[in-house]
Order: sequence, then structure tokens, then C-alpha cells
Amino acid sequence: MPKGEANPPDPRGGSARRAEFESLYEQHSREVWALAYARWMDSDLANDIMQEAFLRLWKQWEANEDIQNPRAWLLRVARNLAEDYAKSAFRRNGTQPPELLNGVRSSQPLPADELERQEQFAQLRAVLDEMAPADREILTLRYAFDYDANTIADRLNVAVTAVHMRLSRARQRLAEKLSSHGDFAGQPTGGAEDNDT
Repeated sequence: MPKGEANPPDPRGGSARRAEFESLYEQHSREVWALAYARWMDSDLANDIMQEAFLRLWKQWEANEDIQNPRAWLLRVARNLAEDYAKSAFRRNGTQPPELLNGVRSSQPLPADELERQEQFAQLRAVLDEMAPADREILTLRYAFDYDANTIADRLNVAVTAVHMRLSRARQRLAEKLSSHGDFAGQPTGGAEDNDT
């Protein structure tokens, strides 16, 4: 029997599997990270959750599990991991006697500052929900995903100049909505001078 016929190659094995995995990571890691970040507003934790989700995907592949929609699977796993973290955070931190925590400086903002920040994000999300879907889309691609104008142009299949124009108009409409909201009146919107290239 010729060499190699005794153990036929796995159709998804070896370098093809690795290339497919790297492609999935390239396509979806930012979105998985953003989902975890939106839940906790902690980039390190979001990175941990994103890496764990991809590790679990790899393990599923090693177990020869067929995953029809890897993107949806990754997002579901990341969402579940973020929720599991919420449950375990209480066990880790909520049972410590308060006197053990006195005098310990935290790298995290004070709870009141974090609450105010979360309230502002919630109010901003509410304002964004009032905007047209096209405005939300381009603002999300630019500021939530941090894509540059060229990447946005590729994603939306439009010219880079159209991206700049749409961003400028979306930021202007956002600024108008924010200034009409009492919570943001008088606060700088911080986007009109942004460099999109």
C-alpha cells in the first residue's frame, strides 16, 4: 500500500484548517471583541473573552463538530462567556470582607465615575437609536470598530470621498441631536475635527 493511503488526510485538517481558522479570526475577532467590550467596557476582559471564544471554536473543530455559521457561534459563545463572567465576578469580589479592601488603590475608575460614564453611554446609544440606519452604520464602523475611511469604503462598496461626506453629515446630525438633548447640551461632541484617513 502506498504511503499515506492507510490514514487518508482529514478534509479540514492541517494547513487548510489553520488557514480557515486564521481567516475567521481576521474577519470576526474585532466584532467578537466589541460584543464583549460593550458588555463590560473593559478592553482586557473583552480580549480574554474573544480569545476564549476562538479557543473553544478550535476545540470544537478538533472534536470534528460541524459548525454551520462560525460567526454566529462565536458571538453566542462570547455573549455567554460575558454573562458567565458577571456571575463569577460576584463570587470572586462580592464575598470579600470590606476591611480587606480598605486602602487598596484600584486601576478602575471610582464606581460613581463609572456609573456616570455608563449613563452617558446609554444616553448616547438612545440618541443613536433615533438616527437613520445609514448614519448609525457609518458612525459605528468609524468609532466603535475604529475603521479608517478606506476600510469603510471597502465594506460599504463606495468611494472614499463618499465615506468622508457621509461621516461629516452623520456627525453633524449627531451633534444636532446631542445638543437638543438636555443631558448633552453644552458638552463638546468631539467628532467634527476627527481625522478619518
